[in-house]
Formats: sequence, C-alpha cells, structure tokens
Amino acid sequence: MLGLAFRPRCAPRPARPPRWGPSFLCLLVLALVPGLATAAAPAAPPLRDYVVDRWTSREGLPHNSVRALAQTPDGYLWFATWEGLVRYDGLDFTVFDRSTADPALPDNGVGALYVDPAGALWFSDSRGNLGRRAADGSWRFWHSGGTWPGVLIHAMAMDDAGRLWLSFEGRGLGCLHPDGRFEYAEAPEGVPLALSFPRMAADADGRIWIGGMDGLMVREADGALRRAPESFRLPRGLAWPYRAPDGAIWIAAGDTLYRLRGDGIEPVHRVPGRGSLTALLQDRYGDLWLGTENRSLVRIGARGLERLPGGEVQPPGRIVNLLEDAEGSIWAGANGGLFRLRETLFTRLTQRDGLSGDYVRALLEDDAGDLWVGSAGGLDRVRADGRIEPLVLDAEVPPSVLSLARTGDGDLWVGAFGGRVFQVRGGRLLRQYDASDGLPRGHVRAIAAEPDGGAVWVATQLGPARIVDGRVERPLMGALPGGLITALAWIDGALWVGSVQGASVLRDGRVRSVPLADLSGARTVFGFQAIGDDVWIATDRGLYRDQGGVLARVGLEQGLPVDTVFQVVADGIGNAWISSNRGMLRARMDDLDAVADGRLARLPVDRYDETDGMSNAQGNGSSGPSLLRRRDGSVWMATAGGISVVDPERWLGVRGRPAPVPQIASVWADGQPLAWRDGQSLPGGVRIAVAYVGLSFLLPERIRFRTRIEGLDPDWIERGRQRSVDIIGLPPGEYTLRIAAAHPEGEWSAREAVWRFTVAPLWWQRRSVQAAGLFALALLLTALYRLRIRRYRAINDRLVKLVDERTAALQRQADRLRQADSDKNVLLDRLRSQAETFERQAREDVLTGLPNRRSFDEALARGVAAARRTQRPLGVLLLDVDRFKAINDAHSHAVGDEVLRQVGRLLAEACRGTDTAARIGGEEFALVLPDTGLDEVLAVAGRLRARFGAYRGWGGMDALRVTFSAGAAVLVAEDAAPADLMRRADEALYRAKVGGRDRICTA
Repeated sequence: MLGLAFRPRCAPRPARPPRWGPSFLCLLVLALVPGLATAAAPAAPPLRDYVVDRWTSREGLPHNSVRALAQTPDGYLWFATWEGLVRYDGLDFTVFDRSTADPALPDNGVGALYVDPAGALWFSDSRGNLGRRAADGSWRFWHSGGTWPGVLIHAMAMDDAGRLWLSFEGRGLGCLHPDGRFEYAEAPEGVPLALSFPRMAADADGRIWIGGMDGLMVREADGALRRAPESFRLPRGLAWPYRAPDGAIWIAAGDTLYRLRGDGIEPVHRVPGRGSLTALLQDRYGDLWLGTENRSLVRIGARGLERLPGGEVQPPGRIVNLLEDAEGSIWAGANGGLFRLRETLFTRLTQRDGLSGDYVRALLEDDAGDLWVGSAGGLDRVRADGRIEPLVLDAEVPPSVLSLARTGDGDLWVGAFGGRVFQVRGGRLLRQYDASDGLPRGHVRAIAAEPDGGAVWVATQLGPARIVDGRVERPLMGALPGGLITALAWIDGALWVGSVQGASVLRDGRVRSVPLADLSGARTVFGFQAIGDDVWIATDRGLYRDQGGVLARVGLEQGLPVDTVFQVVADGIGNAWISSNRGMLRARMDDLDAVADGRLARLPVDRYDETDGMSNAQGNGSSGPSLLRRRDGSVWMATAGGISVVDPERWLGVRGRPAPVPQIASVWADGQPLAWRDGQSLPGGVRIAVAYVGLSFLLPERIRFRTRIEGLDPDWIERGRQRSVDIIGLPPGEYTLRIAAAHPEGEWSAREAVWRFTVAPLWWQRRSVQAAGLFALALLLTALYRLRIRRYRAINDRLVKLVDERTAALQRQADRLRQADSDKNVLLDRLRSQAETFERQAREDVLTGLPNRRSFDEALARGVAAARRTQRPLGVLLLDVDRFKAINDAHSHAVGDEVLRQVGRLLAEACRGTDTAARIGGEEFALVLPDTGLDEVLAVAGRLRARFGAYRGWGGMDALRVTFSAGAAVLVAEDAAPADLMRRADEALYRAKVGGRDRICTA
C-alpha cells in the first residue's frame, strides 16, 4: 500500500522507524558523483520499500510490449500496445481494437498517448491515424488520408497554446491546431528528424524539443527546426527531452541528466554504468526515476542513486515509458510487460540486507536502541545506525536461535535449538549452558529474566528451569507444567508460563492455573503481553484477556480471521497488532476490549500479507519475543522470510488516503449489454445487472462497496467486495442508483457513481386495465356467491337425512359399548394384577432378590431428605466382591451367580428393618443405613466382613473364599445431592480396591 502517496511534496514526514544503511553502490555513487544527493530531507521511502507487480499477456494484456502509459481524470489507466488500446480499472483489462464495436479503432498498433488539460486522451497508431477520447466518453478519429504520412506517430506533445505536435517516425513533424487545421513539415537539411526518438516536450517559451538517435532537436517559437545549440555540448548519440510536472525541461544524453536553464543547460546528475537512458519521470516527491535500455530502473533522490534490490521483479529489456498515477504508484511500460512499483505499509529486513538467516524467531531491543535478531542462521545485532553485526556463539555451527531475554544488569540470554543457552555480556559470549550443566535436553523456546535479580527462567521440553548464579535449578512445584514450555513472561511480579497444556501463573511461590480450556478449548499458549492492567494471552484458539483473574476470549467466532495467533502488542495510536501464520492482523484496542467485554459482537480487523510489503506472511510462534514494539513506536514481526516492520504513523497515512473513485463499468438488461445513459427509460419487468469498479490500483481486490437505489432502498446496502448488483422486479417509477467505494481502512468516497433511470409500467400495470379487471372480478364474485348459496341449501338437506341415520347407528353402538365396558372391567382387574407383578420385578434384582439400582436410588433420596429434615445421620456402605471375574473364569458363571445370590442373602440377613440393601450392578452392592453414623457404618461393615470370612460353601465349593472391598461415607452438609454422597463413598471404595482389596475405607 502507499503509506504516503497523498501528502504534499514538501510536507514533513512523520517519525519513521530507523532504517538500515544504504547499499554500497549508493555510498560509492554519492562519494564519486558530485551533486547527486538532493538537499531536501528524505520524503519518499527507500526504493527497497516498494513492491513490484507485473502484468503480461498471461494476466490479460493483449501484447507484452507497452509503448505508452496515461491516466485520465476519471481514474482509468490507459496503455498503448501493438494489439490495441488498453484500459485498466485495477482488476480487468479492456481492449479497444479493430474488432470492438464501440469504438472500432482504425489500426491495432497504438504508438503514443497524451492526456490534454481538458482531460481528453489522444492516441495514435502505426498508420498515421489519430484518435481522441473526450472526458465525456465520446470518441473521434482523424485519418491521414494523404494529408500527412501514413506511418507511426510515435510521440505527441501539446504546447501552452493548445497545439498538438506529432512526431512521425522516420519522417517529419505535424501540428494539429485547436481549430482543426493541420500542418506538416519535413526536416530541413542537416536535422536528423528521420532518426527521431519517441520523446517530445514543449517548454514555456513555445519551443518543441524533439529526441533523436543522433542528437537533440528543437523547433523554435518562430517555426525554425534545427539541431540543439552547440553550446549545450551534449555528447554524440541518443538525446531526448522530458517535461517535469513543475515545468522544468530535462535532457537525457549519454549517462548524464541536464536541466534546461533559459537558453542553456547545466548537468545535474550523472548516472554511470546504466547504459542508454530511455525513460524519465519526476514524481511527487521531486525524485527522478530513470528507465534504461537493459539495466532496469533506478531512482535519484534524497538517498542518492537507488536501484531495485535483488530478489525483486526486474523489468526486462527496454523501459519505454514511465507514469506516476494519482495514488503515487510508479508504472513502467517495457518490452517485457507492464510493471508497477508501489509503496507498501511494511518495510523489510532480510538476509540480503545482512541478516544471518531469513527464518527469524526472536527480536529484542536493548537500552542502546540496538536490535537483537535471533534466526535459524544465528544471532545478529542491528545497530541504531543500520549496521548489521553477527555475533559468533559457536564457531563451528551457528546455533538456531529461538528466544532472547535481557537481565537487569544488561546481559543478553539466548535460547537455541537443541537445548543450549548462551549468556552474552557486552557483545561477547560469556558462558554456555547445556545438558552438562543440568539443563534438560530439547529446544529453548522462551527465556524470561526475573526483574529484581540476575536469575533467568528457561523454557524446556520438561517444564521450566531456572539459572541463578551459574547453577541450573529445576523448580519442584507440582502445579507447574512438566511438558513443553512455549512462552514465558514476567508481568507485574509474576511469572506467566505458557505450554502445550495451557497457561499458569507463578506468584510468591504459589501457582495458579489459568482455565483457558473453559473458553473454546485453547491448549497451546504462544505469548503473553501486558496492556494496561490486563494480560493478553495468544493461543491456538485466539486471544484471551485476563482481567484481574477474569477471563474473556476474542477468537474466530468473534471476528478474528485465524484461530492461531502468536503475540499482540499495542502501538501508541490505539491499534493492536497481532502476529499469526497468515500475516499481521490489526484491530483497534478499544474494539478488542469491547468484544472481550461483550459490548461488541464482532471485531473489525484488517489482515496484511506480502502484498502489503511483508517479507513473509508466515509469522513464527513457540519462540520469542516474536513481535516487538520498539521505542520509536514501530512494530517488528519475526517471520519465516525475515523481519516485517510497520510504522503506525505510516498506517495513518494509508488510512487517510483518498477513497477509490467508483465507476459503473457495464449495465445488462435481461442478459443483454445495455448502452446505458443517465435518465433513460427501461421497459417494465426488466432484470437489470450493474457491474461497477472502484478506480484504485492499490490492492483493488480489497475495495469495499455499498449501493443505494433511491426510490427503493431506505438506506445504503453494504456489498463488501461484491462488484455487481442485480435489480429485479422494480415497480414503475423513477430511480437513482448510487454507488460508493472505500478502502478497507478508509472512509466512503464523497464522489459517487450515479445512474438515473425510469421503469415503465407493464400492460397489466396500466390503470385502465386494472379498472376493467376490478369490474370483471366483482361480477365473478356475485355469480360465485349465488352458486354457493344454492350449494349450501342442497348440502343442508343431505345433512338432516344423514343425522337421522347416524343417530340410530349411535344408539346401537351405545348398547355394544355398555357390554364392552363390563368386559373391560374384568380385563382391567387382570391387568392391574400383572402391573403389580411387573412393578415388583422392575424394582427387584432378578438374581439376588434384593432391590435393584432404581430402588436403591429412591431409598437413598428418601434417606437424604429424611436425614436433613430430622437432622439425623445417614450412612452409605458400597461393597465390591473382590476378584469376582477370577471366580467366573476359574469356576464358571454358574458358580459366580450362586456367589452373588449368597452375598445378597448375607446382606439381607444383616440389615435392620429400616436399612436398604441393594445390588446396584455386577458384583457391586450398597447399603443405605438411616440413623447411622460413621463408626456404626464401619461396625456394620466389620460384621459383614466377619460373616463373609466365616461363611463356607461359597458357590457350593468348600474351598472357595470370598471377600469384599468397601467404601463408607456419611451425609455431610457439603453434599448438595445424593450423588455427592455416593461419589465420596465410591472414591473410598476405589481407594480400598487400589490399596489391596479386602479392606474398608472411609470418605
């Protein structure tokens, strides 16, 4: 995006993040070429902060050689190619050539373009024809017809008198006057106009400067055509003019740029080693862009001579023309396609700038303003002046750095792949810690320094470790996670620990677990950040806010475009910047809090990626710090392709750029293209489809739209990125379609696309037709009413007869029902007896005869209610026959069933009349003991245990012995329900079984 595209040329720039130094070539040229640097402070960003986009025939251009570029006041871009005139709206190329209907060009080979002060587009072709598209969209053509040569017009320029000058390739010079007169002149002897170069410029004194392969030519104000004065002392060969937006005339000759001063010229810039200069442009900052024959593109400005950095797309072959559009992007027409250079929101720092590696994992700024960068290639220090210095931690194999931290004494601690920690002091390695020092093996993904001492906490794959006074300690706190640690942070005197198991807080020796899983199930924590009094936690399920121990979540369901986020920082102007695997996210900090509070349903958020200048959209997590706000306010993000940097002040410039200009691209009526015009009438019932665009070339796919049909819609309708609207079933009337556009972060366009039209009524919508229809309907209703009355009378007669017949039948049926009622009473008595039998069976265990689980639950509920009502004790005893499966396996299920029956008899015999003994499942039995305290419950259990031990003949086998494990519990005030009493008894039973069986445990 263009962060500063719309500031006045001399406006002061906002504060920017510190930039790394210029390339060696820039320094060399500045040193060797006097006057190369401009005196003004830098206004445009460095060339390395531009992104290069390319279009060829594969993307829709009809031809890859783009000869000329222009932009008309309505916002469209126009390109001259050998296969027609091309219009571009930011998304689609529209080609005008001999095959198009409106208009049909005289020839496909378009040679030159020129936009005059009235906003009209002039274009020429290879057969000497001239065309003009007026600002209102109308077209007009002038054909050579023998009046002038039928050859390529390859250059055009208009002087201050409104005369359009034409350069005919290999021939002469023509002039089209405002009144329509045309003049043509061949070159006099000694003037090499036949070798003209496609560059012309008109100066303020009425002279026309013409480029040539054999030197510069000029048509004087008095009409004389001659070579440029010898006093210019231009080098032999190619020379051509350029008129800058400020009216200055520049001359390119050899490797030097000259500026016209009155009747003389002065050399201003020398550009050695670039070959032939073929195109020139002065942009809104006053910088000069130069296209070359085969050495790509360079810029001369406050930073000296800059060229596109390696790795960027380079325009191949000759750069034929350059254009700055209304949004500040630079367009280059070349033999190899169409290219655009646009400023981006983000700047980049990568390996080609001197970093040891592009896979960056950790960033840290020290007190001196230096930036420490940990990457897969090692550790680097980026000085405040831009110099990058690698720090050697291991002379043989540079470690892959995962984490960084600084202690209060200024030491830098570096965590690395493979379980190594390095202590750096004063830029030198002081000591290394590894497994030989007691550090657990694995990768060190996070380090946190204690704020009040030299101790540091280290994240390992076996929980956190602590290094203090050169010793490695393993904190023995059971609540701390013992698995892979992914994040550590000291915030407000507490250590926040993130792992693959969630988050914990260590404060004053006590550990508190942060229940992230209760809100959408987050598991892995990637980072903590204190913002105000709150702590924001980045996880694999979005962001969590800890506000005094109260958690709130902002995730996918609340508008975040991704699940996994790595870190969040707040800038100084109210934004929250969030790193992720899918680019950088931006939201208003107030909106984040509002969503977390429940005051806002969805979070408005913008997502940025490589198209915005990021070095790589893939951020890095499980390492850190991976997102950093530096003291100058810039935000730095570690990515898989270097560092991406955003200046919030630049974001303000992006946000404040003018809105796109909406234009109606096409209108279709009932599936056919419509030559639409304002105020036209359409037939009733027509289906209308309107396609529209927003004329911005900065990420046009992100433009959002809204529409309103006055006469139909009460308010604007948001269309998002939808670029068309279907209008169906409009009633007769007058309508006005309004279309507005906006950038993702910007305001709606004040200028709207407007189409006024009228829908005529259909034949059945005419008032005369409607009146006749109403009269016919009234007659029809009257006839239907009379017919209905006659039918009602006939139906009534039939009903009377039917009632009499049905009454006699009902009497006979009543007699039968009385007999059936007698039979029913006999049947009900039988059913009642069976129901009582079924009820008893439903509440009784078939095998043992004891109450089943259903009866037991009811007895327990009654016992609990009575105990609470009378304030009397209530005991529960759960018994489980030990090793009952072994009895079944060794002696058969028949023996096992007999054992269960014998157990049931023993329990029934041991119960009081108020007790309930039940089989509640398998080999498990339970007793409800009203008015029984814990000691008495244990006495009952003891007596049962003695009886089990004394019993002989279990299952019919004298040698078989049966024991049980038991859990005893009594009702306490904390038991909210009978299930709580059963749960405690069951836990006691579990301890009895785990403790060796054949024993009784209490809850």
